[in-house]
Amino acid sequence: MRLGTSIVLLALGAILTFALNVSVSGVDLHVVGWILMLAGALGIILELAVWGPRQRRVVTRTDGYAAGEVPVRRSTTEETY
Repeated sequence: MRLGTSIVLLALGAILTFALNVSVSGVDLHVVGWILMLAGALGIILELAVWGPRQRRVVTRTDGYAAGEVPVRRSTTEETY
């Protein structure tokens, strides 16, 4: 579940819980709203926990060189978002 889906579930649950005053036989819309809000909040927390810690790797390598030459340093930075 992505962040946008979680926000939609949270908003839909809040609408069902707090804004509607409709009774449907066999279904309690307030309970359904609370369940949707819980699922949306859990989705937001999991999304931030999974995608929040971004990985960054720095690799520095020194190549060999012949006598009298300056060593060559190469540096690579990879960022994962």
